[in-house]
Amino acid sequence: DQIVTKWRLQPGKMLLVDLEQGRLIPDDEIKATLANSHPYREWLGRTQIQVENLPDAPVKATRSNLPLLDRQQAFGYSQEDVNILMTPMASIGEEASGSMGNDTPISALSSRPKQLFTYFKQNFAQVTNPPIDPIREELVMSLVSIIGPRPNLFDLEGLASTKRLEVHQPILTDADLEKIRSISDVADSHFVSRTLDITFHSGHGAAGMEQVLDELCACAEAAVREGVNIIILSDRMVGTDRIPIPSLLACAAVHHHLIRVGLRTSVGLVIESGEPREVHHFACLAGYGAEAINPYLAFESIIAMKDRLPGSLDDKEIVKRYIKSIGKGLLKVMSKMGISTYQSYCGAQIFDAVGLKAEFIAKYFAGTHTRIEGVGLAEIAEETVRRHADAFGDVQIYKTALDVGGEYAYRTRGEDHAWTAESVANLQHAVRGNSQERYRAFAKILNEQSERLLTLRGLFKFKTAEDENRKPVALDEVEPAKEIVKRFATGAMSFGSISREAHTTLAIAMNRIGGKSNTGEGGEEADRFKPMPNGDSMRSAIKQVASGRFGVTTEYLVNSDMMQIKMAQGAKPGEGGQLPGHKVDATIARVRHSTPGVGLISPPPHHDIYSIEDLAQLIYDLKNVNPQSLVSVKLVSEIGVGTVAAGVAKARADHVTIAGFEGGTGASPLTSIKHAGSPWEIGLAETHQTLVRERLRSRIAVQVDGGFRTGRDVVIGALLGADEFGFATAPLIAAGCIMMRKCHLNTCPVGVATQDPVLRKRFTGQPEHVINYFFFVAEEVREIMAQLGYRTFNEMIGQVQMLDQSALVTHWKAKGLDFSRLFYRQKEAPGQKIYHVEAQDHHLDKILDRKLIAEAKPALDRGAPVTIETAINNTDRSAGAMLSGAVAKVYGHAGLPLDTIQVRLKGTAGQAFGAWLCRGITFDLEGEGNDYVGKGLSGGRIIVRPPANSGIVPEESIIVGNTVMYGAIEGECYFRGVAGERFAVRNSGAVAVVEGAGDHCCEYMTGGIVVVLGKTGRNFAAGMSGGVAYVLDEAGDFPKLCNLAMVDLEPVLSEEMINAGTYHHSGDLEAHGRVDVFQNLLNSDVERLHVLITRHAKLTGSRRAADILANWKAYLPKFRKVMPVEYRRALKEMKANADAEPKIAIGA
Repeated sequence: DQIVTKWRLQPGKMLLVDLEQGRLIPDDEIKATLANSHPYREWLGRTQIQVENLPDAPVKATRSNLPLLDRQQAFGYSQEDVNILMTPMASIGEEASGSMGNDTPISALSSRPKQLFTYFKQNFAQVTNPPIDPIREELVMSLVSIIGPRPNLFDLEGLASTKRLEVHQPILTDADLEKIRSISDVADSHFVSRTLDITFHSGHGAAGMEQVLDELCACAEAAVREGVNIIILSDRMVGTDRIPIPSLLACAAVHHHLIRVGLRTSVGLVIESGEPREVHHFACLAGYGAEAINPYLAFESIIAMKDRLPGSLDDKEIVKRYIKSIGKGLLKVMSKMGISTYQSYCGAQIFDAVGLKAEFIAKYFAGTHTRIEGVGLAEIAEETVRRHADAFGDVQIYKTALDVGGEYAYRTRGEDHAWTAESVANLQHAVRGNSQERYRAFAKILNEQSERLLTLRGLFKFKTAEDENRKPVALDEVEPAKEIVKRFATGAMSFGSISREAHTTLAIAMNRIGGKSNTGEGGEEADRFKPMPNGDSMRSAIKQVASGRFGVTTEYLVNSDMMQIKMAQGAKPGEGGQLPGHKVDATIARVRHSTPGVGLISPPPHHDIYSIEDLAQLIYDLKNVNPQSLVSVKLVSEIGVGTVAAGVAKARADHVTIAGFEGGTGASPLTSIKHAGSPWEIGLAETHQTLVRERLRSRIAVQVDGGFRTGRDVVIGALLGADEFGFATAPLIAAGCIMMRKCHLNTCPVGVATQDPVLRKRFTGQPEHVINYFFFVAEEVREIMAQLGYRTFNEMIGQVQMLDQSALVTHWKAKGLDFSRLFYRQKEAPGQKIYHVEAQDHHLDKILDRKLIAEAKPALDRGAPVTIETAINNTDRSAGAMLSGAVAKVYGHAGLPLDTIQVRLKGTAGQAFGAWLCRGITFDLEGEGNDYVGKGLSGGRIIVRPPANSGIVPEESIIVGNTVMYGAIEGECYFRGVAGERFAVRNSGAVAVVEGAGDHCCEYMTGGIVVVLGKTGRNFAAGMSGGVAYVLDEAGDFPKLCNLAMVDLEPVLSEEMINAGTYHHSGDLEAHGRVDVFQNLLNSDVERLHVLITRHAKLTGSRRAADILANWKAYLPKFRKVMPVEYRRALKEMKANADAEPKIAIGA
């Protein structure tokens, strides 16, 4: 009763408490005061120059007249670059997608000359901060780039006169570049540009590159001192006698040199190069200082293939679409790290170097991490010279065609792949015939990589037992294979990305041998939770909880041995996912609690994890729902992952997975498959060393996955510190996959990665095939253990001193690698175990739910109604989760009848109040909620209202926090007051009434009904593909706040109804004496709204609702219905087919 105002801290807004005036100063007033202190708008109008507004300029550049093919070859173009990567970019403005992951060697191991870009791996946010959705949240992102000098931010008067050259995105057309080259003629001498040549004479050879780079840096410095403030680095002079310096190397060298001499903010850096062509190339150039890039040869190449592109596109349109695809790709790369503007990304160096010498990095890429040494300037120069020789030499196959490439699929004379026709055939023959001999042939191909280097571990060798004063042991003394296979798990492949037949085959196989299968992020059919008549089980032991929360019900969680929080995926870390509508059939829709034929979007971040503390909260939530299950967190290997893993252990996870970048995928942009994440060997070594150093290793199990194929891989993983091992592609091949790499097209010819009923009939895999494979692997593990002198697997974990580096002097690039940092043996504290032996303490003994479960015993035992009254405090987190788990274990997803367990609470609830609340439980809170109220709601009812003696105005005050009802499956929520940001994000089917909401309300919603009786924030309904929302738009500004990319706005009241004076139908939603608000979502809006607002008024005592009902005729025209376009189409089709399943009616 002493609280005057209740509100929230809002993103991007300020709060000022003025103690002298005794008042709160709102954001608008603070910013208005600052904005009006100087004529900023006038200054901006005077100083801003847009490149597109500059006059056209004549061509000044010296151009090479060589044939296109020769120039493409000089810059390392391949047939795959043109056909696979650039064709979709030029024709539809989209990046190319692929599947099955990356099984080619890193650039430092490849025998082929690779581009410098490929040695850099993109970083991404995992746990430390959230990635952004670059599509649905594009309003917070910008590709605007400022070219030229950066003025002193504190010199306001100087800022008012300093010109700014601006481009709305950093990819320059040839015409744009010429405008910048000639800018000194038109910009009143505010800008002076100079072009520096970044090619060198072929007579210098590879040895001459360092001198050329030094001269280039000196020229750039001299130019800036002479007053030049835009430098264009150009390789247009490439020719038979001119070799181009790699554009990334030239850019980074000049960028860092100018930083060292204190001149970088005095000049803009523009790249004119024939080398960049795919998104990763542009991201690297941006990361090392390029403010704008002109990929002139890419433009020429796409125009040259115009006749092969679908549709009749002109040159201008092709270039426009290509630039659009690069822009979209850059936004995605930036968003993975949670960076929202190009100006923040430019020069930020958000990359790890994999396979580059520290000395080379220190000189040209200072500040970038590199762990395993590798190639230096000499080898980079040699690769450049080799490419030039291929272009202008006498190799016959290059006279008329580009190199085949072979990066994305196995090709003769192309890049090496681990999965070849021979290795696939050997494995399938081995498992189908239970042939140890054929398995040995398979393992021999993959293990003996000294000639064709494919992985870092291919360069490791085992020391002998004698080297470490040990003795080999007899094979029969080694831990049996049936115990070792319990450490194996299959990868997280969702039902939806692979067929039910493939999914259940893996589950049955793993359950038979005591290993674990993983559901992936698509949920699991409830019929699989029960054992089969023959004693087998199709139930996946690991239930994944990903950002989309598809099918994550209370019943799903209580039927798990492990619940895995997927923070990132090896093949596309930092990104969400999308299942297209054509793959969402009736079964998948039922499992994911969505609508058949409507596409599904997984957000890039978990919207309840923006920090390590938030992760600890989700771990606690899940552990409450199912205390007997373990909680795992899946991370992806990158430099720094060890620190994150230590945080995961401190957040009380029981298990952490480190995934390598080789991991497979059902569908991912090729840029992500190839260029994000790093090998698991690097991430695992760092994780184990960090956990041992921090004395956390014994508290948490470490699993590693990504490209595991043989027993040798397993032993190396164990020596580097892993307890458990994940396999995905190999067991899928054992079950019949033939590596067609068509998973993303739904056309898998062997019925593995398809939902097509005809193709699924072709699936021939058996659980026995998968079991045979894992026992072959385990037996190979035992043989190596015997040689190394280890009787038990635990003895071997972390014994990295048993690894050594192969002699690599024969390979011109790999000889520079140094694995000493991976092989470092972190000294453990006395008595400390370096493998998992201790259980985490989750502090669940004295929580509120223990009391609730005791008092609800009559309901749990025999379904008798109970009413419980209790106080609640903000330290009572996840209230209701454990009670719901107890209900779901007995009664499944169907739960109990409405209001069987009524809990009346008073006070301030802690985070995740009512998480995964089951059907039959009602939480009625007189007080307030925090963040994550109703997370995963599974049929329960939540009411939150202020105390009767409160002095606040409820409809103008906050009542629950952010991310309320995240991933709600079904149930009801009534909030008398305003909610924070991301209300009902990823709602699958729950009903909610609230009196106002923040930004991003109903984001990614796929089902359910949301009624907002007040103001909303911006970006309402972004990514909303299902369900309906009704918003009271009194101010008339809702269309500006709603993201209309996927939804339409409709009046609730049609003109016919207004003319007829019909404001409330009765009976349309009646079903067997109950009101079903889900009936006929295409119509009956007026009645549905009336029912829900009436219920809200009755349950919360809302004055707002009462006022609307009392003045129904006046308020009704102010409501707007938000209807997803795809959802409306699907509902109409279902109605026409008369096969819509009736929804379960919620209580009247």
